[in-house]
Amino acid sequence: MKLVDQHTKKIMEGCKERAASAGLKFDKETLEYIVTNSDMIELSPKNMIPTLYDYWVQDIQVIRGKGEYEYYPNNPYETVINTRPVISYYNDNNPDWLNVMIFYHVIAHIDFFQNNKFFEHTWKYDFKEKALTDKRIIAKLRSTKKRQVDYIIEFARAIDNLVGFYDSYKNEEDETPFKFSDKIDYYFNVFLQQTKKIPMSEFLEEVESYNRYENLPETERDEIFLQQVKIKYPEFDNLFQISLNKKSLENTDLLQFILEESEFLNKESNKWMKMIVEIVRDTSLYFSPMIRTKTMNEGWASYWHERLFLQDERIKGHEVAFAKINAMVTSVSRVGLNPYAIGWRLFMYIEDAANKGKLSYDFEKIHDLEKRRSYDRDTMNGRDFIFHVRENYCDFTFFNRFVNQDFVDKYNLMVVGSRINHQRNTREYYVKSKKSKDYKQMLFENLYHPPFISFDTKGKTLILKHHFEGQELYKEYIPNTLLGIEYLWGNPVQLETTEIEIDSSRFEPVQNEPPKEPVYKKVIYTMRNRELTKEVISS
Repeated sequence: MKLVDQHTKKIMEGCKERAASAGLKFDKETLEYIVTNSDMIELSPKNMIPTLYDYWVQDIQVIRGKGEYEYYPNNPYETVINTRPVISYYNDNNPDWLNVMIFYHVIAHIDFFQNNKFFEHTWKYDFKEKALTDKRIIAKLRSTKKRQVDYIIEFARAIDNLVGFYDSYKNEEDETPFKFSDKIDYYFNVFLQQTKKIPMSEFLEEVESYNRYENLPETERDEIFLQQVKIKYPEFDNLFQISLNKKSLENTDLLQFILEESEFLNKESNKWMKMIVEIVRDTSLYFSPMIRTKTMNEGWASYWHERLFLQDERIKGHEVAFAKINAMVTSVSRVGLNPYAIGWRLFMYIEDAANKGKLSYDFEKIHDLEKRRSYDRDTMNGRDFIFHVRENYCDFTFFNRFVNQDFVDKYNLMVVGSRINHQRNTREYYVKSKKSKDYKQMLFENLYHPPFISFDTKGKTLILKHHFEGQELYKEYIPNTLLGIEYLWGNPVQLETTEIEIDSSRFEPVQNEPPKEPVYKKVIYTMRNRELTKEVISS
């Protein structure tokens, strides 16, 4: 691995100037490396972050990657990572004209990393340098704690998909300037209505009583009123404190809760374990926005590499080769999904719709197909609008807002199903649906969606509740995952979940036969002293 030569760096800087003039915004400082396919295989298990901490699973992935490459050699063109400065890697056999196209693709990725709101918490520091510090901490611990370090990493990584990514974006400054004190808010909205369930007439009397002090400063008014509340309801303060504890619990992810509340981890002799768990959690939070914006990110980069390269005079003589590579990258997969293809087409569709004023309520009221096709208000704000989308959306909101019947019809998209044909003894693929709601649902099902696990404590036992959303947990992972949680928690752990006793998805659809209905059952797993028990609650 080495830095690109001055000739290639000059090409990159020229591409930056053209991309900036087209409206892309990015830091000018970047690092570009030339790598071999072997280097790519070595870096891939570390998500292309060379300074990421070492872990034995990465070694296995490297061995597997080398084995796969021997049978299925491939030639990745580039990889870019969101660091400060941004680092990108390029294959060592890319010709100059191809690098021009790839540079435009990479610059668009950089623009996305540095302007999309979901990456906001990654803008404050250079993850590459933080990862290097983390790597050194773990290496130092490994020299004294030996294999225990890998156990802690493995236990923490088993639940690092449950980190509270969206909670990290809560910002009190975004709240409205005027706000009741927390106690007043709890008194009127929870205590009176949900706990005491007083009649509406009494509730209005309480509001009137509070309003009598409206001429006083807010702090003084609340203090006088709450003194009266305390006399009337002596239990109020205690219930309010309990509500605060519950609220704090709700706003904490499982790893963070274990870090803060585990008696085992908070022992002085085990504080070193907390450092490792924190490193795993921080790393997971760093990569979370990349997982949640993959289609948008690749679509945005594909949109700009085509738009800018077609306007670049260096394409001359390479039009056919470019068309072939671009088609390979952005072709629609009839079976499976290509994020480059869907993201690229959706950005083009949004730009065209915004230019014609179709992203409006007036357009949505039109049901006549011909009028919808010919509708054009010539607003020409499509470019500005896709920059707005790039800044504020993730894959879910991207699909939910813009995937409609017009989009599906325009690009002839469809949901493809498969079934067993017993007459021919073959598997056959068929067009299952061309409806936008079905296509959108297929996109949703392919998004990153970790299980929703809430948690509480009962005595010293950690209670985990899996909120069933139509898909069961991987049962093969439950024993080892609960074993790891029990170790980190230091006490027994219970998991309540729903399992599919008869899973209809495991049976191949058969032509002219109705689908099998699934059967569900609720179960509780208990991990105590490294022994797992299972109890069926209901079926």
